[in-house]
Amino acid sequence: MKADKLYRISFYNRGDIYELYARNIQQSNMYAFVEIEDIIFGERSAIVVDPSEEKLKTEFEDVKRTYIPLQAVIRIDEVAREGTNKIISGDGAAPNVAPFPVLRPHPRNKND
Repeated sequence: MKADKLYRISFYNRGDIYELYARNIQQSNMYAFVEIEDIIFGERSAIVVDPSEEKLKTEFEDVKRTYIPLQAVIRIDEVAREGTNKIISGDGAAPNVAPFPVLRPHPRNKND
């Protein structure tokens, strides 16, 4: 019997990076959107509570299917086992990114 596929999707949302685990990801019928179904949340433990996973669980509580704009998707991986859904703070800026160096033309002398 074939095992169910499991996907990890990372995408930008309001300056943060969301990482979700889902059983079904596909291209949407709506142009330029990715459709995510069956989002998986880990077992709730009374001892350890992850606030970012709880926030995601609350945000996607009654969601059957969500549509993510294609340009917001960072990466989609097919994985062997489920991990923890999380929100990684982006602080509104991309860390460790430097602009590509640009050569500026030298000003010309009027005598040349």
